[in-house]
Amino acid sequence: MSPTRRLVVGAGLTAPFLPRFAKAAEFEWRLGHTAPESFPLHKQMLQAAEEIAKASDGRVAFKVIPDSQLGGQLGLMAQVRAGSVEATPIIGQALAGVLGPVFVQSVGFGFAGYPQLWPAMDGELGKALRFQFQERLSLVAMEKVWDFGFRQVTTRKKPIVTAADLVGLKIRTPVDEELVGMFRALKAAPLAMNLQDLIPAMQAGAVDAQDGILPLVQAAGLDQQQGFCSMTNHSWDGQWLCFNNRAWLRLPDKLKDVVATAFNQAALRQRTDVAADEAAAKADLTGKGMVFNTPDPASFRAALRSAGYYEKAQKRVGDALWGLLEKYAGRLA
Repeated sequence: MSPTRRLVVGAGLTAPFLPRFAKAAEFEWRLGHTAPESFPLHKQMLQAAEEIAKASDGRVAFKVIPDSQLGGQLGLMAQVRAGSVEATPIIGQALAGVLGPVFVQSVGFGFAGYPQLWPAMDGELGKALRFQFQERLSLVAMEKVWDFGFRQVTTRKKPIVTAADLVGLKIRTPVDEELVGMFRALKAAPLAMNLQDLIPAMQAGAVDAQDGILPLVQAAGLDQQQGFCSMTNHSWDGQWLCFNNRAWLRLPDKLKDVVATAFNQAALRQRTDVAADEAAAKADLTGKGMVFNTPDPASFRAALRSAGYYEKAQKRVGDALWGLLEKYAGRLA
């Protein structure tokens, strides 16, 4: 998981969780992830594990292991593919590193917001991605993707209203070539750095802006350095709960339904939890004096189109997936 979701901390549930029944479970599976115990993802996975144990009469037991105890995103993905761990939620950024077309879900200014995003992820686009996970990575992904969040832009001097406001802007991004490439296409001056270097860079005047999710802005206290937050929704990412294909095939169909139903319902609850957390973060930051605005994505899309960004992205993800993206998001390339 990116550091952006690891910053928010608080009281959590004890892990790992393994339901106890009179008889040993027929299927005892490990589910490792990188989120802290306080995060909605972990809490909802614990609840799903408990529901599965009850609905299966103890035949299926999940040991939910949080906080990168079994490794980072790439390590966990490798373990699930090898079968040493049965399941893990994998962020699109990590999946795209080994399967380029997954980048379609995070294309710059692709989805304007959740009203466009969820129908696509729960519909044909998500189905096409899950097919590629199984065919090319031997990973079985659950139908509902878990929310990681839209990225926003905070600035020191003025809000971002149109693409012109990004030209020449010294903006910090994570060490992520996709985000750097998008901001370069918009003629900004991105500087990739780790989160711990951000505040000193702002204080030294090396950067005037940064991009990230709202809980990061709140947890890092960026309101002390940044006066404006533009809700650009310029890139989204989510986590696909993936299972080792061989392990999944060993489950009887009835138990597959039990597991899939519980985790898909948990993903929907997690989406609601994330939305509530982000609304709370926005309210808190507003109370501290940060000024919010919501730019129209049209000028940003036009600038990216002129720079050839969408043309390159389309070649990377393929015409079929690109067509599905535009079906939900509107014309891009």
